[in-house]
Amino acid sequence: MPDEVLNDISHRRYNPLTGSWLLVSPHRTKRPWQGAQETPSKNTLPSYDPKCYLCPGNKRAQGDSNPRYKNTFAFVNDYSAVKETQQDYHPETNKDDVASLLLQARPVTGRCYVLTFSAKHDATLADMTPEEIVPVINTWTRIYASHLSPSHPLNGQAAYVLSTIPENPDGEVTPPKHQLKNMQIFENKGAAMGCSNPHPHCQIWTTSTLPEEPGKELVNMRKYKSDTGRHLLGDYVKLELEKKERLVWENDSFVVVCPWWALWPFEVLIISKRHVRALVDLDDKERLEFAQAVQEVARRYDNLFETNFPYSSGIHQAPLDCTEEEAEMSWFHMHFYPPLLRSATVKKFLVGYELMAEPQRDITPEQAAAKLRDCGGELYRKSLQ
Repeated sequence: MPDEVLNDISHRRYNPLTGSWLLVSPHRTKRPWQGAQETPSKNTLPSYDPKCYLCPGNKRAQGDSNPRYKNTFAFVNDYSAVKETQQDYHPETNKDDVASLLLQARPVTGRCYVLTFSAKHDATLADMTPEEIVPVINTWTRIYASHLSPSHPLNGQAAYVLSTIPENPDGEVTPPKHQLKNMQIFENKGAAMGCSNPHPHCQIWTTSTLPEEPGKELVNMRKYKSDTGRHLLGDYVKLELEKKERLVWENDSFVVVCPWWALWPFEVLIISKRHVRALVDLDDKERLEFAQAVQEVARRYDNLFETNFPYSSGIHQAPLDCTEEEAEMSWFHMHFYPPLLRSATVKKFLVGYELMAEPQRDITPEQAAAKLRDCGGELYRKSLQ
């Protein structure tokens, strides 16, 4: 365990990926557990919903019909957050013009995709096998590779991987009209995370700018490499494997940990053991083992409170357009941010002190990891069917 005193005192923990701090109050977990007790939730969704705009063969909001796909299907979001073409906007800043200094805006272009995980309306990543998740990872990889800059350091590797991964028989994503900077793959699972359609799917937003979170991580990983000569997440993986206090699960290629700096009660991080810069660095074995890691997280989450566990997850990897140094600094990892705290209905909210001062948590990452380690085994729903 961490220094024994940290189990009893309020303290702050540092997040080296973002350069931020959070408050930890472990003594609060010693109060009596008053969380709600719910019966295990069953899956009441049909395997096909004729009204779902993501199910095979159905019409979407703008009138296009989905193919009768078997595994994954990707398409440009009918209501994209960013567009490829729009009116130009290039304001100038002037130190003598207060408005230009304080009211700044910059244009962002890009393309947003929706990617289904399965043809089954009632499936989730927790219900799918690793082998069934591999086509999802293959599609992520093909989309990432097809959007790389012509001068990207990973282009050679991307071309090789594209030749080894089967094309999607239900259609390939075409390259964008203009070179984009970043690709954010993410999933919002459950109504608690704002998901409006339960059909298993994720989104992929490609933008002309580097967003805040991956940008901060890249800055801090570069600084750590400059200061130590080593990779931040490479050192962190070795540390967690040595201590095992926050380790949830591992295989040959990936570790699943509740990170030292976790904000959300059961937040986890999937990190590649070797230096993987992006999806295109993974070989066949590693893609399967990444699928195993994703499935382990999703299944353990559902088993924890015997419910369809909500979360937001996302992959961070080398930007689509970057220098050789930026690609070298990148280390492939996937964040999972779940809101549930004590039961299927008791959630953590960022309010009060957390909004006005800094984030705070009660249950320690070490306690959360222990609970998730105990949630392996068969998915609880299978015994209810």
